[in-house]
Amino acid sequence: MKARSAVYEIQGLTAVHPDRRREPALKRPFDMALSGAGLLGSAPLWAIVALGIKLEDGGPVFYGQERVGKDGRRFKAWKFRSMIPNSDQVYGALQAGENDHRVTRAGRLLRATAMDELPQLWNIFKCDMSFVGPRALLPEEVEVNGNGQSVRMEQIPGYDARHQVTPGLTGVAQIYAARDIARRHKFKYDLLYIKKQSFWLDLKLIALSFWITFRGKWEHRGKKF
Repeated sequence: MKARSAVYEIQGLTAVHPDRRREPALKRPFDMALSGAGLLGSAPLWAIVALGIKLEDGGPVFYGQERVGKDGRRFKAWKFRSMIPNSDQVYGALQAGENDHRVTRAGRLLRATAMDELPQLWNIFKCDMSFVGPRALLPEEVEVNGNGQSVRMEQIPGYDARHQVTPGLTGVAQIYAARDIARRHKFKYDLLYIKKQSFWLDLKLIALSFWITFRGKWEHRGKKF
C-alpha cells in the first residue's frame, strides 16, 4: 500500500459498517508461527529490558491493562512498563503525550522502538490479538473533543465495525495516522483496513512496522517514514 493512495482513500471514507468478514486463511497460522518464534528469539532482550526497568526505579517490569477485543471480548494486554509506577492510579489511564513527564528514561527508548510492546507477542500467541488489526481500546474509554466535551468511544462512527476483527499490534492507523489526531479519523483508517484486509496487506504492514522500529520513529508526532 502506498502512503499517498491510502490517505486518498481515507479522505473519502465515511462511517462504514461492513459485514463480518472472515479473516484470511493464513492469518492465524502466521500469527502463531511468528509470535512463537518472536517469543523464543527475543528472550535475551527481555532480560536486558527487565534489568533496565528495575535499575531505574525498582518498580514492576510488566504493565497489564484490560482491553476490548474481537466481538467485545475483554482481555489483559501486557507491555513492559514505560511509565512511572502507579501512573494510572495517580494520573488516570491517559494516552501519553509529547514529552510526557510520566514516561521514564528507559521508557522513552522502549516506546520509540516499540520494544515496550514485546510482551504482546504472548497476547498474539494466545489469540487475544493479531499482528495486524485495529488497536485494542480500553473499556469505557473516552476522548475529549475540540469543545472540551468527553465523548465515549461507542459514540464515534466505526466503533462497532472495528470490533468485528481481531485487534492488532500494528495496522493502517498505527502506521499512517498521526499520533494526536481525533479517534474519529483514526477509526477511518481502521475501517479501510477492514475493507481491504488480506494476508499480503498484513505482510506489507508488518514490513513497514519493522522499518519504523528500526528508525525509532514510533513516538514521532509527524510522518513515521
